Amino acid sequence: MLRVQQLHVNGRRDFLLPPTTLQATRGGLLLVTGKRQDQRTALALTLSGRMKPSAGTLEWDGGTRIQQLRQASAVVDAPRVNEPEQHLSVRDLVTEDLALIPRRFRGALLSTPWLKVNRFEDIAGHWVEDLPAHRRLELLTALALANPRTDLLVVDSPDRHSGDPADWLPRLQELAYDGGRPLAVVATVGAVPPDWTGPVADIGNAAPAPAATDTPEATASHLHFETEDAR
Repeated sequence: MLRVQQLHVNGRRDFLLPPTTLQATRGGLLLVTGKRQDQRTALALTLSGRMKPSAGTLEWDGGTRIQQLRQASAVVDAPRVNEPEQHLSVRDLVTEDLALIPRRFRGALLSTPWLKVNRFEDIAGHWVEDLPAHRRLELLTALALANPRTDLLVVDSPDRHSGDPADWLPRLQELAYDGGRPLAVVATVGAVPPDWTGPVADIGNAAPAPAATDTPEATASHLHFETEDAR
């Protein structure tokens, strides 16, 4: 279980991540809303242990060690952080991502058999940027779960690729509720789908009324991410 209390990250003049409280359980999907992309990305990076919070508490399975959280989590498709590069083929992306998995789990993970086993052979030669939104999400989440230690999946703004929840919500529900292992799944979104009845949290739900706001350009430089742990 992921427990977050009053978690926030300071920006230059205002919060990059306003104080936020939330809870995500294994076998469940939590949607976290935020109007600003930079704040959604900051939350995704902080929840997965890739960005250091300025204050607040962050617990995973009762532990507070950031290393434990980093090893158990994967952040998916964060803009300007670990989203796939333009003009990268699916096959090349798979090769690169599998190479990031810790060596003791990497032995049999070669791109060609992985693509076949996971049913991505039909798109192996396609550019990632040309994939339909639902297929892109299927690919990126499958790559994140190629590491058997991943128990917490944090997906950054899947709705930015499609305004239709049908292109991303079913996949996240499948991973949370019907997956092969008890995952905790968190997705940051611009807005909650109208028919969603599951748990929801809001970025800044524990914050006082803001006096001023930073622009995304002013706060983007505060994003810190270590590439080898990206996926």
